[in-house]
Amino acid sequence: MKSAVIVFPGSNCDRDISVALKKFQIKNEMVWHDESDLPKSDLVVLPGGFSYGDYLRTGCIASKSKIINDVIKHAEKGGLVLGICNGFQILIETGLLPGALLRNKKLRFISKNVYLKVNNVNNKFCLNYKGKKIIKLPIAHNEGNFFAQEKILKELEDSDLIAFKYCDVNGNTNEASNPNGSSKNIAGILNVNKNILGMMPHPERHIDPVLSGDDGSFMFESLLKSF
Repeated sequence: MKSAVIVFPGSNCDRDISVALKKFQIKNEMVWHDESDLPKSDLVVLPGGFSYGDYLRTGCIASKSKIINDVIKHAEKGGLVLGICNGFQILIETGLLPGALLRNKKLRFISKNVYLKVNNVNNKFCLNYKGKKIIKLPIAHNEGNFFAQEKILKELEDSDLIAFKYCDVNGNTNEASNPNGSSKNIAGILNVNKNILGMMPHPERHIDPVLSGDDGSFMFESLLKSF
């Protein structure tokens, strides 16, 4: 399996995701945002960070980068695209995923581990989460408050496109277990064809049970299994 990680000015999780991909024997290339063509890839990753210093809106300037045209073509052909944190914000700015990511409800940067309910395992990103209903991953963001009109939220629910929801240790999804104010406790969503996943939590930071935890490992194992 081959992957490409897009690097923007201000990316700070690009090396983290590269390490994770290589750990699971996924052949990865780093691609600078000003390139015009993607290398042959099964998976494209838009990493976390603060692309262009989060000026204008998070992910806004990055969504106009040269390489994004090829990322969109890759997605439209059915290629896998994973957007993590700032990458999720970029996917929304490109229109590849619906909604908006607003400032956290308490207007503060949040950096901590959170519990997540795995809401959909019928996609190539989450196959190996079958049997693991509740996982723990870190978040680190200032604009992770997912918002969408009621019509879009209903479509996401009816089409089973909500991949992850914030929850507590017992799996309860409520205001108390919602760290940033996201509608419906949404932490990650899929597109209609389920080849694009955008999520605020960082699976690449939980791939080693000794250093952090291994709940992120299941995502990379899922991607390998799907191929």
